[in-house]
This record gives sequence, C-alpha cells and structure tokens, in this order.
Amino acid sequence: MTMDFQQARFNMVEQQIRTWDVLDQGLLDALLDLPRDGFVPDDFRQLAYCDTRIPLGNGQFMMHPRVEARMVQALNPAAGERALEIGTGSGYVTALLAHFARNVLTYEIDPALAALAQRRFRARAAVNITSIAGDGLSGAPTRGPFDVIAVTGALMRRSVELESQLATGGRLFAVVGQGHAMEALLVTRTSAQTYTVESLFETELEPLVGAEPIPRFAF
Repeated sequence: MTMDFQQARFNMVEQQIRTWDVLDQGLLDALLDLPRDGFVPDDFRQLAYCDTRIPLGNGQFMMHPRVEARMVQALNPAAGERALEIGTGSGYVTALLAHFARNVLTYEIDPALAALAQRRFRARAAVNITSIAGDGLSGAPTRGPFDVIAVTGALMRRSVELESQLATGGRLFAVVGQGHAMEALLVTRTSAQTYTVESLFETELEPLVGAEPIPRFAF
C-alpha cells in the first residue's frame, strides 16, 4: 500500500508539532509545504513524519520533528536575515531556515552527508543556501555577523566563539549539556557585550562532532 505522505505531513503538524507549542502560522504553513520525506534516507521514508529520530548514518540522526520546529520557531528567521547552521545533517532544517531567511550558510563535517544534502538543495533549486563540507564547530567568523545561528548537535557548554558571531539582535539555538541533562537554549545578543539566555526545553541530542565529552577514566 502506498503511503499518503501529504496526510502524514498534516498529521505530524497537527498531532506532534502544534501540540508542542509551535503556533507560528507561517512556520506551520512551511512545515506543511516542505516534504520531509524528501530529506530522509530511502529506507526510512515511511518514518519521515513519525515522532522518532531517523538515522542518517555514521552515528548521526535527524531531530524529532517537534524539536526541529521549536528550534526554527525560537530562532524566528526573517526576510533579509543571514543564517548560519552548524551541522547540515539531512538538510531539512536548512531548507526550513532558507524558506524564511535571505540566505543560509551551512557546514557539515561528514562528506557523504554534505554531498547528499547539496544534491537535495540543487533538486529544490534552493539558490539561497551555501553548503560547505567541513568543520563548522568554530562557525564562520570571516563571513559574519549572523542574525540566526542554529547548532544541530549538542555542545558541552555555551560557545563564546559562536555567540560572538551574532549580530546585535541575533539569536543562537543550541542544546547544551550531556547525558540526560541537556537543555535547549536560545541566546540573544542584545548589545556588543551583552546576551540574554532563555531555557526552552529539555531534550537529548548527539554531540556535535568535535564537541564530544572527554571520557573519564577510573583508576
């Protein structure tokens, strides 16, 4: 039996995302328009709209759809704004950001994932996305400042290096912590020297490559 992806997408928005305090109508419309099943590995297309984390290979996973949506809602990218994404992954969040922002610069350290995402962007004629296969852990200091920074893997702690690349009024989303003690944060730069930090929700996420916790050894 052929799956009705359009109905599944509607169910995802109404049953998973809207009920998790994602109420921005422009974002809900974008989620309904953007086919998430086009961004998942072929073997997992049937799960594209399920409340689960889909494996991408090499230990990488997509976020739950509701977490992706809460992240984009918190960042609130707007027309004319410049976005930076650390961790392209499947490219789905990238495409959501590009729907609203003027342009998106995205880094993916896994060459295979980066190449696959780039093919997806070309297929969608997403001309406002610049995709780079490389390590984005330090951001792109020579290309900023940015109005929006999305970090799609967990960090041990807040990144002063990334936060410094925000424009005044810019927003950064990151999941900070390790194990079962992870917190999604929205950091807003309010002036050249000051930031506000809002705790959004608790979640669990794989560490960003290069930001893994250092193992502790018992002697």
